[in-house]
Amino acid sequence: MNLSISEITPATMILFAVIDIIGSVPIIVDLRAKAGHIQSEKAALVASVIMIAFLFIGESILKLIGIDVNSFAVAGSFILFFLALEMILGITLYKDDAPETASIVPLAFPLIAGAGTLTSILSLRAEYHVENIIVAIIANIIFVYIILKSSKKIEKVMGKSGLAVIRKIFGVILLAIAVKLFTTNISGLL
Repeated sequence: MNLSISEITPATMILFAVIDIIGSVPIIVDLRAKAGHIQSEKAALVASVIMIAFLFIGESILKLIGIDVNSFAVAGSFILFFLALEMILGITLYKDDAPETASIVPLAFPLIAGAGTLTSILSLRAEYHVENIIVAIIANIIFVYIILKSSKKIEKVMGKSGLAVIRKIFGVILLAIAVKLFTTNISGLL
């Protein structure tokens, strides 16, 4: 076991910024209004299974199609960069149709365990031990579950402007993470 707080902490923060569950509270509130109910337990469980499974088989899938982890990490840094720009500038670069129900599909995937999260997990695998990433995933899923359960209260307390400020702060953090991810992995390609 290579459990290390010096790996768990940054991995947890990176996933926290990418998942951006606090920034997703307005989307969650909208889904709840459309569907009437969100199954927080099921969404959190399915998202964690997707993330942990991708941690183990994601690299094999990449090898199958002939891509190394460094290339995927560099590509992932671009995705994180554009996600950060969306968060900071309040623009939408990627348009996805709003789901009609708050089932597992829109909530667990792609809202929680989306492309940015899965890319980050593989990128983290290039830098950290697997067990530390699993702890980071579990810590984030616990937080996601708490946020899903209390999204109505959070919206009332923070208001729309408070949520917007938090989203921009995490956007800047995510931008810094994207730059670090790019600079760390680009040398392995050159």
